[in-house]
Amino acid sequence: MLVGAGSVRRRLAQVALLAGVLTGCSGAAEDDARTSASASASADAAAEASDTAVKSGGTIGAAGSACPLPVTFDIAEDWEAEAIDTGSGGDGSAEPDSELAQELADALLHQGPVTAACEVDAKPAGNIGFLRVWTGKPGDDDARAVLKEFVAAEKGASKAKYSTFEAGGLSGAEVKYLVTSELLEETKEESAVAVTTERGPVVIHLGGMDTDEHRAMLPAYELAKRTLRVG
Repeated sequence: MLVGAGSVRRRLAQVALLAGVLTGCSGAAEDDARTSASASASADAAAEASDTAVKSGGTIGAAGSACPLPVTFDIAEDWEAEAIDTGSGGDGSAEPDSELAQELADALLHQGPVTAACEVDAKPAGNIGFLRVWTGKPGDDDARAVLKEFVAAEKGASKAKYSTFEAGGLSGAEVKYLVTSELLEETKEESAVAVTTERGPVVIHLGGMDTDEHRAMLPAYELAKRTLRVG
């Protein structure tokens, strides 16, 4: 009987030990789940904070705004928008020096299938860079194709990574890439999104003096992307 009682006690002890181990594992799993959920919530909150880290300074794109465009979107507070005049303003009798200047201007105003239409300056907000809007003629190319041509036309562009995004009923393409300047011997990050509309494709591009400036201006870029609508 004593042996039987000892055996029972040992079995009870083993059961208790096993229960303790299982409880500990369960508690650890719950702790891991809580930690994971907390980390996920923190990541979501950080992403949301990044998107809303800048206040809206108004909407551009509509008729009567600083830059009439096929789309509308919000610009960051203190950023200043100005339409880009792509006309030569001449009567065909320009001097050679003026013709050269016009050729240089054309090279800067056109990139791939699109032409510069609006420039949103970040300097009043304390950054060095621009959010530029490029527009093109209606065609059969989708947003990704337009964006690929845009990047291919930029000298020194490399390591382009494309993705899709949706905003305001629009489906578009986005690219993150690097641009290397031979003159400055440095590489910086750049970003752009593209959508197509009945009035033609639109590319919104964010550059910056360098990568640090580019990253500092990303909240303004995200604001524009998030509020993008057909005009």
